[in-house]
Amino acid sequence: MLDFEGMTELSKSFREKLRAAATVTETRIENVFYSSDGTRRYLLKLGDDKEVEAVFMPDERRDTICISSQVGCAVGCKFCMTAQLGIKRNMTAGEIVSQVIVVLNEVYGPAAELPHKTNLVFMGMGESFLNYQEVMNSIRLMADEKGLGISPKRMTVSTSGIVPRINDFARESVRPRIAISLSSAIDEIRDDLMPINRKYRLDELIEACREYPLSDRERLTFEYVMLDGVNDSDQDARRLVRLLNGIKAKVNLIPHNPAPELPFRASPVERILAFQKILIDGDVPAFIRRPRGQDISAACGQLAARH
Repeated sequence: MLDFEGMTELSKSFREKLRAAATVTETRIENVFYSSDGTRRYLLKLGDDKEVEAVFMPDERRDTICISSQVGCAVGCKFCMTAQLGIKRNMTAGEIVSQVIVVLNEVYGPAAELPHKTNLVFMGMGESFLNYQEVMNSIRLMADEKGLGISPKRMTVSTSGIVPRINDFARESVRPRIAISLSSAIDEIRDDLMPINRKYRLDELIEACREYPLSDRERLTFEYVMLDGVNDSDQDARRLVRLLNGIKAKVNLIPHNPAPELPFRASPVERILAFQKILIDGDVPAFIRRPRGQDISAACGQLAARH
C-alpha cells in the first residue's frame, strides 16, 4: 500500500498526520539471479532508483538473507567489489527492512507461512556502522513482535572495525551478534587491504573487542578473507593467534571470491586447511565458510549491483 488514504484501518486524523510527516516509497525487484546451489541474488531498485543487492540462501533448517545498509560503500576494502562503487548514500531503516520483506514475499508469497526460521546478516553492500542509527532502527523494527518478530540472536551485523560504533553497539539493549572483518593481524598489511585501519588501528580495535560484553555462550566472530600470498602464511596464522589471545573469539576463514576487477586470488585449499590447523592448535576456533552463489556473483565480497 503506497497511499496513506488507502490505509482505511487507520483513523482519518492519523492518516492526515502520516501524510504530513512521511512518504511511502517502494522497493522493487529489478532482477533475480538463480544459483545452482539454491542461492538467489536480488537486484533491488529503491524509491529514488538507486540500486542495492540482497542475497537469499536457503538451508534445510533455516534461511539466511544477506542485506545491504548503504548504496555502495565508503570503506574501500581492496578485496571487495562493492568498494569499487564508492558511496552513493545511506539507506533508511525502512529501506533496510524492505529488503527482507521483498525477498521473503518473492520466495514464499506474501501470505505464506514460513517453513524455517530466518537469519539476517548485515553483510551486503555498505559498512553498517557508518549508517549506525538507521541500521539500529531497522533492527528494532525487525525484532519487534509487531514488526517481523526476528530475534536479535538471529541477526549478525558485520563491521570493518569502526571502533566508536563498536563501543556504542556494546551498550544497546536490543543487540544482534557482531562480526568484525579483520583479514590481517598486522597494521602494515591491513592498512593496504582495508584503508579504515589507518584511522582505527589494530591495537585500538582489539582493545574495544576485549572490553565488549559477551554472554556465557557468546563469542566475537572475526572474518578473515584468505588471499593467496598476501595474508595466508603460517606466520600470519601465528600472528592471528597472538592477536586474539584472551578474547572469546571464533574465526571464519573466507576463501576470496574472485572478480575480474579485483587483483587477488583465493588461497589454495591446502593453505587454508594449514592456516585453520594453526588457529585450532592455538585454541582459536576456526571455520571455513562455504562459498554460496559464486556462479551468480552473490558470494561474499562480490555484490556490486551488476545488471
